[in-house]
This record gives sequence, structure tokens and C-alpha cells, in this order.
Amino acid sequence: MSFFLFQLINSLTFAALLFLVASGFTLIFGLMRIVNLAHGALYLLGGYIAYAAIHLTGNFFLGIVCAVAILAIFGIFEQYLLKFARGVDLRQVLITLGLAVMINDLCLVIFGGETLSIPVPELFKNSLEVFDFTYPKYRLFVLFVGASVFVFLTLLMDKTKLGALIRAGVDDRETIEALGVDISRIFLITFMIGMALVAIAGALGGAFLSLYPTADSEILVFSLAIVIIGGRGSLLGAAVGSIVVSMLSTFGQVWFPELSYFVIFGPMALLLAFRPNGLFGRPI
Repeated sequence: MSFFLFQLINSLTFAALLFLVASGFTLIFGLMRIVNLAHGALYLLGGYIAYAAIHLTGNFFLGIVCAVAILAIFGIFEQYLLKFARGVDLRQVLITLGLAVMINDLCLVIFGGETLSIPVPELFKNSLEVFDFTYPKYRLFVLFVGASVFVFLTLLMDKTKLGALIRAGVDDRETIEALGVDISRIFLITFMIGMALVAIAGALGGAFLSLYPTADSEILVFSLAIVIIGGRGSLLGAAVGSIVVSMLSTFGQVWFPELSYFVIFGPMALLLAFRPNGLFGRPI
């Protein structure tokens, strides 16, 4: 029973990290209709920036702030590049794929090919003990951050003027622009939020999963699976998809280690056959 509970909480904490990545991917890909295949590379870059900043300052949270600030600024540059590919998916794929290769090579030159791990802050180094059950505090912290981000994004999209403008701009950009709204600025803010989320995920994931050259492709594959399962443009779908993918990955590796990827993508293929728009996605 304790083994099952341990793996269950492992799944939830991993799902929280995946949601941080997938929520940014959902904002950019699902809502803004931008095929950003550099998202995994940006996750890795955010982790490396946080790693360098933490080693320079000795402060874990300052490292996260540095990663968020730098990737948010980088988001301005990337969004400017993607203006030339608006509405052309293949061009977006090529631009973002090229950026991903450049970022990966740059990280490899600067940080090398060894596995690096961001040091966990002293506050979360110990484990939490409840009766005879012990669990690392840092993983619970990641779970708390993921849940908090979900609540924040839900309120932002459903209860604020910015969220209403984002949703309206996606549905009918021409009408919103005719009303005098600078929709390009709204989308830029949305893109920067997505970059900030992937930076947070990279920083937290650096202590959670470590940083290594192929981590970007692995996290990108998970993000794509989450968005496909949950549905494009749905934060609830991203949350549910993160839990589903995390559960399948965690228990699949325990029970069927040789079929761990099939356990994830087999059900995804079946879902696409019956619900092409995902669990919570809207018809396009």
C-alpha cells in the first residue's frame, strides 16, 4: 500500500512539473495557434540559466527569477521572428525547429554534455514524515507550484479582461482589431507568459529531473502528448492531460518498463481515433 501511495504521489508531482511546461505550450500552441517546437529547448535553456544564476548568487529563488526574466525577453525576439510565419504552420515548424537546434548547440558548448543538477534549497532538502510515510519536501513544493499556477491561469483566462481579450483575439482577430484593441501586444504578453512558465518549469525540473542534452526532446514529446490528450487551448485539458500522461509514465515504467512509451502513446492514439480534438478541446 505504501509503495502504491508513493508512486501515486510521484505521479502527481511529475504531473505538476509537466503541467508547468504544457500550460505554456497550451497558451502558445493551443490558443495562439503557433507551432512552437522550440518549447522543449527553452525548457532546457531555462534550467541552465537558473543553474548558472544559482551558482553565482547562491539563491534558488533568485535563479528562477533570472530564468523567467531572460526567457520572457527572449520571447519578444521569438515572437517577432514568428510574425513572418503567421498562419503558415510549416514555416513556423522550420523556424522554431531551427531555434531549438541553435539553443541546444549553444547549451552544449557552454555547459557541456554532462548531467547537471540544480541544488535543492535548504528549506526543501529534508523529507516530510506523516505516520510511517516519508516523502521529499521538494517534490511536494513542485506539486504546490503546479497547482498554484493552474489556479492563477484559470482566473487569468476566465475572470480578467486580459483573458477575455486573448480568447476573443483567437476566435476573431479582425473584429478585435477593428474595435481598437492592439491584439499584437496582447499576444506578445501571452507569449511572454508562456516563456515565463517554461522557465519556471526548467528551473524546478533542473532539481527534479536534472539537466542533460536530450531533456528538451523528452519534455517536448510529453508536452505534445498532453496537449493532444487534453485538447488545444484548454487549461483544464492540460491539467488532466498532465495527470494522465504522468500516471501512465510512472506506473508504466514500474509495471511494463519495456513498453513504457507504448503505455503513453497507445492510449493517445486510441483517443485521437474517437476524439480528434482531445478530451476538452473545441472543434477547429
